[in-house]
Amino acid sequence: MTEQPHPGSWPVADFDPVRRLRVIAATAPGARVRETVIAAPFERVWAAAQDLERTMPLWIPDVRTVRLAAARTPEGYRTARVHGHTRLRATFTIDLAPGWCLMRSRLLLGGMAARPEPDGTTRFAFLGGFRFPGARYLTPLLRPVTGDPLTRFTALLDSD
Repeated sequence: MTEQPHPGSWPVADFDPVRRLRVIAATAPGARVRETVIAAPFERVWAAAQDLERTMPLWIPDVRTVRLAAARTPEGYRTARVHGHTRLRATFTIDLAPGWCLMRSRLLLGGMAARPEPDGTTRFAFLGGFRFPGARYLTPLLRPVTGDPLTRFTALLDSD
């Protein structure tokens, strides 16, 4: 008789937040992820990134306001109401932890991830996309409108 593995003794493979975001982008047909290395420590980068209400409208061109709800979902997630300059509005469920932010609405998917690099810089990734069939064909058409959020985020850090 073979010995059965004890629950909880299985090996666990864990990805850092940037790799997790890459995996999500690879499995979401309408999403794309871009990343950069920012010449600032992780704590400073993530402090700006996780301040969704204050900083997100400054570096994501199509976001006008972000309002976080005071209460959390029964699963412990935060929620936010996001309004865009194009009158687009959506309620997002947000999974937020140090170095990790995944935002999902009915039609949109967004995310940020960061990890410290050995030289004191920070690798930062941004994911954006749609959550409906055929979204992969729409994403390239919106690039001229959405601009380059990573460049804006880096400039925001430089101005602080």
